[in-house]
Amino acid sequence: MSAASEPAALAKGDLERAADQAIEVCGGPPREAVKALLIAIDFLEAEANELRAAVSKGYSRGRHGPHRERKE
Repeated sequence: MSAASEPAALAKGDLERAADQAIEVCGGPPREAVKALLIAIDFLEAEANELRAAVSKGYSRGRHGPHRERKE
């Protein structure tokens, strides 16, 4: 993957603050924050699939093939 397509790395302190904020926004229990993040990921994956389908295969030169399954 190129540097432009990789997500920006968060410093450890930034990641901790972001996690604390997500938990606080979801009302406190970490389980609720995790569920909210899973829903957000599902939404973003569906949106990415719609965008991938809207891009012409010729324009993308076949780089956006069928949906790839997430590693588990």
